Order: sequence, then C-alpha cells, then structure tokens
Amino acid sequence: MSQTPLLDRVAGPADLRKMSDKELTQVAHELRSDVIEAVSRTGGHLGSSLGVVELTVGIHAVFDTPRDKLIWDVGHQCYPHKILTGRRDRMGTLRQKDGLSGFTKRAESEYDPFGAAHSSTSISAALGFTVGRDMGMPTGDAIAVIGDGSISAGMAYEALNNAGHEGRRLFVILNDNEMSIAPPTGAMSTYLSSLGRNSPLAPLQALAEGVEAALPKPVRDGARRAREMVTGVEGKGTFFEELGFDYIGPIDGHDMGQVMSVLRAARARATGPVLIHACTIKGKGYAPAEGSADKYHGVSKFNVETGAQSKGKSNAPSYTSVFGSTLCDLAAQDPRIVAVTAAMPGGTGLDKMMERFPARVFDVGIAEQHGVTFAAAMAASGLKPFCAIYSTFLQRGYDQVVHDVALQGLPVRFAIDRAGLVGADGATHAGSFDIGYLAALPGMVVMAASDEAELLHMVTTAADYDSGPIAFRYPRGNGRGVEMPERGEILEIGKGRMIQDGTDVALLSLGTHLDECEKAAAVLEAEGLSVSIADARFAKPLDMEMIRDLAARHAVLVTVEQGAMGGFGAMVLQAMAAEGLLDQGLKVRSMHLPDVFIDQAGPDEMYAAAGLNADGIIETVKAALGQVSGNVVDMKRGA
Repeated sequence: MSQTPLLDRVAGPADLRKMSDKELTQVAHELRSDVIEAVSRTGGHLGSSLGVVELTVGIHAVFDTPRDKLIWDVGHQCYPHKILTGRRDRMGTLRQKDGLSGFTKRAESEYDPFGAAHSSTSISAALGFTVGRDMGMPTGDAIAVIGDGSISAGMAYEALNNAGHEGRRLFVILNDNEMSIAPPTGAMSTYLSSLGRNSPLAPLQALAEGVEAALPKPVRDGARRAREMVTGVEGKGTFFEELGFDYIGPIDGHDMGQVMSVLRAARARATGPVLIHACTIKGKGYAPAEGSADKYHGVSKFNVETGAQSKGKSNAPSYTSVFGSTLCDLAAQDPRIVAVTAAMPGGTGLDKMMERFPARVFDVGIAEQHGVTFAAAMAASGLKPFCAIYSTFLQRGYDQVVHDVALQGLPVRFAIDRAGLVGADGATHAGSFDIGYLAALPGMVVMAASDEAELLHMVTTAADYDSGPIAFRYPRGNGRGVEMPERGEILEIGKGRMIQDGTDVALLSLGTHLDECEKAAAVLEAEGLSVSIADARFAKPLDMEMIRDLAARHAVLVTVEQGAMGGFGAMVLQAMAAEGLLDQGLKVRSMHLPDVFIDQAGPDEMYAAAGLNADGIIETVKAALGQVSGNVVDMKRGA
C-alpha cells in the first residue's frame, strides 16, 4: 500500500512547524515534483522556483508566517511558496485568466504581504515592515529573499545601507544561484547540525568560516569565491558588516539540515539586521532545467519526461527577433552602433548582437537607471547607443530619460519591447504607459510599429537619427506574417501613412492594433460605411497634415492605441483643439486602455476586457454615429 505524500498533510505553514527535519526534507522533495508538474501545464518561471524549494520550506517552518512577513524579491520564484500557503489546488490556474498570479500579490493571499514583479524592492519593503513592527503594528519579523542578480541593483544597496543604519532586527536571505557548494562528504552539514537553538550569531559566523577551512580544496575554493562575490573582501564579510549587518554563510541552500539550523539560530539570537548567504542551483532537481542555458527561467507548457516545450503556431518572426537581427545588420555597417541591456540580452534580442559583436553590447545588470545614463554618455561621446529595455522596466529609469537624455538632447535610441498588454505576466509587466511618459518630453521622437516590416524601418530610422532621443515600441510575440523587405527604409520623421481611403469614418491607429482596425473596417464597410485607415507611425511628432485631412473628410475620427489614457489619443485631441479642428462638427473618439490595471489572461482576452479590439472599435464608431446596431449610413455627418 502506497504511503500518503507528506505534502498532502500541509494545508498551510503551521503544519510544517509540526514536522521533523527529516519529514521537511521529504516535503521539499515532493514539493519540487509538484512545482514541475504544475508549471508543465501552465508555463511560467520554473528554474528560479526549483532553486528555492528548501529555503521556502525552511522559512515557513521556522518563522511564524503570515504574522512574520516573507517578501520574495521579483516574485518569480514564489511557486513553492504558493503551494505551501493554501493555493496548491489552484496551481492549474497559474498565470491564466482569473487564476493565480505568477508573482506575489497582496489581494491573493495574506501570505503575500507585499506585491512584487520588478526586482530589488524586497529589502526596502522588509525594512518598512520592521519599522511598522517597532512602532506597534501587528506584524512580526520581516524576511527578504533576494537573488544575486537583484542585489546588484542600486535600490537594493540603498536599502542595505538604510537598514544597516537603522539597526533594526530583520533578515535578508541572499539566494546565490550562480555558485553552488555541495560538499560530497557532508562536512558543512556536520558542522552546522551541531548548532543549538540558542547559539549566538558570532560563533555561527566563525563556524561558517571554520567549515570553509575544513572543506576539500575544490569545494573550499567555491565557497571562498561565493563569499567574495557578495563581500568584495577575501575571506571576510566586512562589506555587510560595515553596513551594520551580521553576515552568515555561505551555506548550502539545498541541504535542509543546514537551512534549518541556520534559520533557527538566526531567528533565536538576532538583535539587528542579518544577511544569510545561501548558495543554490537554479533549476535544481530537474535535469532539463539544470542543463539549459537559462535554467528554464521562463518556460511555456512542456513535457515533464523530455523537457520539450510547446511551440507557438505562428510562422511569423517575433518582433524581438526582428529587432535583434536588424540591429545586427546595421551594426555590421556602422561601427559606432552599440547596445545596452539591463540583464535581459535574450529577452530583448540583443543576444544576437552580443554573439556577433561582443565588445559592443553592454549588459549592465538589473540597473536601468545606470543603463540609461551610461547610454546617454556614450551618445555624447559620438557613439550610437541602442538602449533595449522592456516598457515596464524603462519606468525604473525615467528620471534618467528626462534629466540625462532628453534635457541634454542626446541621441539615445530606446528600443521598447513588450509594449502594450503582455498576457500571462499580467499588470506588473504590461507596457501601458511609455507613450505618455515619453511623448511628454521635449525633443523626444516616439514611434510605434504596426507590423514586423514597420519595425525593421523604425530600427533603421533610429540608427540614422542623430538630432536627439528617439524611441520605438513593439509588442511581445510574433508579427503579422507580412512580407519582409530586404532592408529597412529611413522614415520621414513625423510622417504617417494611409492604408486605405474612405469618406465616412477614419480610424487612426498607432501600433500593432492596425490589424484590429482593418477587421473593424471590413465589418463597417459591409454595413455600408466607407472607412479610411491611417497608420500614424509617430506619436510624436504627429502628422498634422494627415490629421487635418482626415478631419476634413470624415464624420467620425477614432484614434486607437495600445497604451494608457493620456497617450497618443490625448495628444491628437490636444493638437486638434489647438487648431480648431474640434469646432466643425467632427465626432472624435479616443480608444486606449481603461484606467485600471488589467489582470493576466491571454493578450486577446485582455484587450477584449479592455474593449480594445475590432468589436470595440465597431461599437465606438456606431455609438459616435448615434446608432449602436443596424444600418448606420443615414447617421453620417451631413446626411
């Protein structure tokens, strides 16, 4: 008779606190299998979640969550946490419409005290909770789990500095999955298992150093390198100590005995801020992930046995790949072209250029602010920098875009990937605001590609443009399958293009919703309306000649964009008002994302929920004409 899995006995973290360390080790084993099975059905961030299984079990078993606040930096490693905190039966809805978020989310569970999806925020949040605790709020300890990549960002160092100055009791666990230590003889486990609950932190630190000395040389060297990576000083933890932290580590983050011993001792004896350095393996326990170049950081649905991921149905190239290939070709012709990425060379398509021109691509880490200013100075030197950053992450460098780029009129080229709604990653990753926040800046040129061929032209245009900053935005996913020209054209700045001419209704589109405009136009024309379709190409500067022409010849003008209110449509309305074009009986409607954050679903579902699809365009046109259904020809202006 098969034994009931221990994980089935875990309804919440309180159940873990009743188990022995041996049982917790078994729970971790079952939990890892559960994560693999769940993500195989939904896709998601697999490798990072597999790397923190033991840490997740240990933290919940030692600390009193949810009274103690566990904060995951970024949150893409939180799947084991979700399973252990009462959401196991909903893991099949992960990243789906009306399902579990792929990140931590306050509205989802009391065990998610702070929402995350952008990196390097956890230590700041943990410090905020500790101040609340010390000022009498009903909260306990705060534990921030932050990766080696995230801790390299400026915000994390600002928080470490502030936390050390405050001197309040809090716990930072550094999840270092770049270097792992796994002593084959179990020497570290033997040393740490002797720790009692009341061991003071100073002997604990000395013990960790003694463990290093006792290890075999190859393992000892790995431990030393791991320590130096975060301390900057050989053999000592002086960097964090000088900031006011007690530094413990490195420990093997996959050895449950070590994890439990260190967490228990730290919780029992800490009086101020503590940093625990745990070395882990991204993708731990699943061979396809451990052997993959990206450790299965983000995966689509996959076959558990083989690791093979499902592929999309489209044969069209992705917008990201079009950008990467085009930039490579341009860089081959112009040695002044360089590129900057903030820890996302693969995600932004710069991996192609990095492979071909490694000395001309700069990965600055999770440091968008630095990356933007860095690019600005390269532009000032005479180079042609392309700063490739997702729309949602460029928000983090906005002050630098304003002050260091736009104010100085420097020709930095911003390649803005993941523009518009992105699907399963949800509101935290949506590229909703870049049109508005960039178009507001004097001298900034803002373009949006309507298809992959247009993106080719816009990359080419940006490379040629030296008069100031220029940005081009494009969505996640595959293009429309249009015929690709052999080379890009240099577009006239501020000049749109007419797709088709009509006389009744004008649809003025910015970006890849041009295809939705075409679908809507086909339906409207079948009902007797004559429809013009225009591709604006530029949100700034606007093609006022084209707008005046559309205003003069149509009863209704509808602007369509994949961005928030206050963007392209607002700029068109303001420009038309300034020229008196709204005083002539023209009915103008602006279609944009609604004034809410839209939760994850398929992109088409998200746009439908926003009323921003062909059906929504048809309804908007008919409402503007005064008739919601039926023949609308007699409602035209002048009829």
